[in-house]
Amino acid sequence: MQRFEFPGFVDVHVHFRDPGMTEAETIASGLKAAERGGFAAVVTMPNTSPACDSREIMEYQQKKSAEAHSPVRLFTSACITEGRLGSKVANLEELAAAGAAFFTDDGSYVADDAVMEEAMKRSADLCMVISQHALDPRIVGGGVIRDCPLARKAGLKVIPAEAEISAIRRDLSICRETGCRLHIQHISTAQGVSLVRDAQKEGLPVTAEATPHHLLFACDELTVDDANFKMAPPLGCREDRSELRKAVKEGALMFATDHAPHPARTKSVGFARSANGIIALEAAAAITYAVMVEEEGMDVSAWARAWHEMPLSLLPVALSSSVTGKTILETGVSQKIDVASFSSLSRNCPYDAMNFGVKISSSF
Repeated sequence: MQRFEFPGFVDVHVHFRDPGMTEAETIASGLKAAERGGFAAVVTMPNTSPACDSREIMEYQQKKSAEAHSPVRLFTSACITEGRLGSKVANLEELAAAGAAFFTDDGSYVADDAVMEEAMKRSADLCMVISQHALDPRIVGGGVIRDCPLARKAGLKVIPAEAEISAIRRDLSICRETGCRLHIQHISTAQGVSLVRDAQKEGLPVTAEATPHHLLFACDELTVDDANFKMAPPLGCREDRSELRKAVKEGALMFATDHAPHPARTKSVGFARSANGIIALEAAAAITYAVMVEEEGMDVSAWARAWHEMPLSLLPVALSSSVTGKTILETGVSQKIDVASFSSLSRNCPYDAMNFGVKISSSF
């Protein structure tokens, strides 16, 4: 058995559903799940109801965080556009002054070129990051899964890889014009990885994240119509997964969970009708260790950086410098995932009953 201690891990992509859908998750339950998963800080996404496009919603979330008395720091990302509707840029200056971690319409792609260009220009002036959900709905159509044997067997409508590739290509072009720092969320395609690599070599201020589920699973390995494997972007094929792993190992991608809780009624009706997303906070670090360190031979310190230094680089210094706590890794300890015991209020998770040889926890 070995024990490692690292600066506290940071997850820059979580959904706590508060306000709006607290039967799926509250800020208190989400913070408890994060602490159990070994995290010292999280960044919530703004696709709440109402959307987090105002100082008032940000202050509400911070109030709920304080009431939870959790040692885990909660940072709030704020909308790029008003109401996440993609038509009018939000008051980015007010949101930045209120302590926004970065700007994103996560769950929605800002499709209007002019709107995105204005947002990136203003964000660059603020020295803030634009974090983009790179999945163009005009190409997605009604798709729910990438092309794979299950999609063909079950007659499920396919999401082309181009939905992600086109979105990334467009955003990189605006990044090149504006100099705005751009972060690509939950990347899922080999071609998308290639675009990010090339942009970084070019010297553009571009980062991207890979989730545990895109690193662990592949769509061509799915055998049943189980919506616990439905997410946006969808799982890629084995080639996509391989390229994602290589990019993480090279240091081109950081980790993030895309923790997305849903009540059972919205995840029990198959790929075609279920909501997108899975919960991940309480298993994510262990999964990425198993995949990247044990299977791919990634250096353990580099693995830890992808959960700490790299995510922190997205945040304003005033926020990143406030993160405290440690993440403890113990190897040689058999641990079986039991979703029923999770602190999250939701159970939409494909990791149940998986065994890992590590234990990861938080220390404050």
